[in-house]
Amino acid sequence: MFKRSFRTREGSSSQRDAAPTMMDSQHRVDKSARLMKKGSSARDPQKVSKLQRSLGGEETSRMPQGQARNSDKSLAPSPIVTLTVGHEGRLFAAHEDVLCQAPFFEKVLRGNYLDAQNKRIALPDEEPEVFSAILEYLYKGDYYPRLIHNKHRNSWELEDSLPRRATPHTSPTIHDSPNIGGGRAGQTPQTPSAVEATVFLSSIGQHLLRDTVIYCAADRYGLEELKRLALRKQGLQSGIDVGTILRSAQYCYAHTPDSDSRLRAHYLALIIRCRKTFKRSGTMQAEMEKCGSDVYGEGSGKLFFDLFVAMCNHLDDVIEASNARTPKTI
Repeated sequence: MFKRSFRTREGSSSQRDAAPTMMDSQHRVDKSARLMKKGSSARDPQKVSKLQRSLGGEETSRMPQGQARNSDKSLAPSPIVTLTVGHEGRLFAAHEDVLCQAPFFEKVLRGNYLDAQNKRIALPDEEPEVFSAILEYLYKGDYYPRLIHNKHRNSWELEDSLPRRATPHTSPTIHDSPNIGGGRAGQTPQTPSAVEATVFLSSIGQHLLRDTVIYCAADRYGLEELKRLALRKQGLQSGIDVGTILRSAQYCYAHTPDSDSRLRAHYLALIIRCRKTFKRSGTMQAEMEKCGSDVYGEGSGKLFFDLFVAMCNHLDDVIEASNARTPKTI
């Protein structure tokens, strides 16, 4: 009897010890199975690729078609285009996608190259300094001198500019030399110019306002935003001599269409507003005498006829305003 009870206690204790062991092993098996199932589902290559395709398609569908095409193009490097500018053939290099921002170059590049094998474009009638400003705008959105906002004055200014006189000044003498007779804008022996406002054009042998020449170049290349930027910068220039203004105005008339109503109107308003200065200057008479020969290009002489019409309209407005203030008598 004693032996039977001892064996019974021994068997029950062994069963009690084996029960938690079996539970622990079963728990470990279940946990490992769950981990394997979870890991296999997260690392399933088919599911991952399917998820990536769905996310990529969703992002592409949200993007505009033009932006999606541009993103695809940005992955591939843009070819380099070589440009020969000016009579001396100065070399420039630019990316094709940058040049295609201008409708002129997009038409040339999408069509037939002048030299298809080397991707070379020739611009013999363009000034290298002007084309350099065009490229700077295409890459950076501006050209030197940049347009900078003065937070203290809450106004826009030109980079590296110095204070200048607010009205044009007369040329000291009239010569054909570009270095004499006020060819340099805003420059006096006492106050040198920090920013050169003019550019020398070898085609006509004269200094003209840089922003005017860039405006005309932007019109040729179809860059409307650049035209607005150049016009805004020119409005910030001051202290320019009469000779430079008149030469630049005639160049504007020769290189812009008759439908242009911005830069031409800017020059007409400037001359009328500063008519006393222009009347005292002998340069005005000299330029009017030369305008019949179209020195600055065909159609440059139209400036003075438009100026005459604008002066007549201005006079009519003044007379109408004075008659409105004066009481009528019978």
